[in-house]
Amino acid sequence: MVTRRKLLNLLSTLKVSDLIHHHANAFNPFSKTPKTLRVHYGTQSSKLPEYEMPSVTWGVIQGRKEKLVSRVIIFDYLKGLGIIPDELHDLELPSTVDVMRERVEFLQKSGLTVDDINNYPLILGCSVRKNMIPVLGYLEKIGIARPKLGEFVKNYPQVLHASVIVELVPVVKFLRGLDVEKDDIGYVLQKYPELLGFKLEGTMSTSVAYLVSIGVNPRDIGPMVTQYPYLLGMRVGTVIKPMIDYLVGLGLPKKVLARMLEKRAYILGYDLEETVKPNVECLMSFGVRREWLASVIAQYPQILGLPLKAKLSTQQYFFSLKLKVDPEGFARVVENMPQVVSLNQHVIMKPVEFLLGRTITVEDVARMVIKCPQLVALRVELMKNSFYFFKSEMGRPLKELVEFPEYFTYSLESRIKPRYQRLQSKGIRCSLNWMLNCSDQRFEERLQGHYIETESLGPRFCMGGKLELPGNDIVSDEEAESDDDELLYRRTVSL
Repeated sequence: MVTRRKLLNLLSTLKVSDLIHHHANAFNPFSKTPKTLRVHYGTQSSKLPEYEMPSVTWGVIQGRKEKLVSRVIIFDYLKGLGIIPDELHDLELPSTVDVMRERVEFLQKSGLTVDDINNYPLILGCSVRKNMIPVLGYLEKIGIARPKLGEFVKNYPQVLHASVIVELVPVVKFLRGLDVEKDDIGYVLQKYPELLGFKLEGTMSTSVAYLVSIGVNPRDIGPMVTQYPYLLGMRVGTVIKPMIDYLVGLGLPKKVLARMLEKRAYILGYDLEETVKPNVECLMSFGVRREWLASVIAQYPQILGLPLKAKLSTQQYFFSLKLKVDPEGFARVVENMPQVVSLNQHVIMKPVEFLLGRTITVEDVARMVIKCPQLVALRVELMKNSFYFFKSEMGRPLKELVEFPEYFTYSLESRIKPRYQRLQSKGIRCSLNWMLNCSDQRFEERLQGHYIETESLGPRFCMGGKLELPGNDIVSDEEAESDDDELLYRRTVSL
């Protein structure tokens, strides 16, 4: 209020028209010196004695008056457009309203509205020629399409204050050094434009260094950044490391965790306290055993960020009502195929109805689903073909399907038919488990009879990975190459 009162008093004693006229002619070398500004060297004068001998502050005082008047005119212009200039009092503004008009019109042509300018009015301090044109030109050059430049500036208006050479170019070079493809630079920056304001030696470098230290392949950092650039803005000590330590504490080896992050870097964006820990507790409350948590997360990392309690409650009720699967059985289903929490119920019912239509009882279907949850995600067309071959060519009883429901998950053309024909040619009759539940190399060893193998209770099946055979200590050289950590990761399923 004090500043405003001083400004009004000053303007009331000042003739604005004279001042503007003087401002217009101040730097005109052909204009005549106004009589009121002539210097008199006489000892006395009855008119305007303050101008008899100019002081050292004369130009400064006069310039301040011009600046105040210019501000008033500019502020009135902005208010007329609906722009609130309250935050511009300490900002260096242009000397004339024409320059400000040029800035506003340029921003509007770029796609910004009055509301966008009001969200960040300091953008009006940027020069069209020194700031806006160079920055927008560079952004377009690195892959941001011209129609999207306005949206980019809306999301990160501070970019117009940046120096292209000093601030923007080094960030782009840093991204290229991480193996972010040149064609993806624009995409990455549009997803996370604040990257252009980060210092290279700060958060970005430390987050990358930490991820590499836990086993992430340096060549995969580029694809990770392209998929989820926000990881470059995460602090190691407060965000990344606490998440890694918690997951390792659940039993996930760092090597497995590194492979998981390479494919799904967005896991780092889940809130540890608000989302991840409550979801893990929720899984255990629904009967998932603690020793299975690592396997569940490795198979379906997205489960850490879902609204899990609501999904588990809905699916548990559905399995109980339609499939006659009790809560304990449902927990075993989640352990073996956690994707079931997100599976559409119409999708689940199609294979179930197919099995029920083949005179398999509801109780047997429930047992089949608990043992091999992947059944509920299979395509009915493929199940029909496999079932037809089972009945017409193999001529086996339905009881064998109930005991080994994994039969439907194997390829009819590449595994079931070839192996069955090999067995027929040798006159060997065996269970579905013995025929299908092994690698090609192991199957050949079985046919050659290089060792005697007893029937086991059946495998613990996890689609997409290696089968674990209970009671069988003999493994081929190929299977022995993978260690336990790699085996856990290979059980990951993508539906």
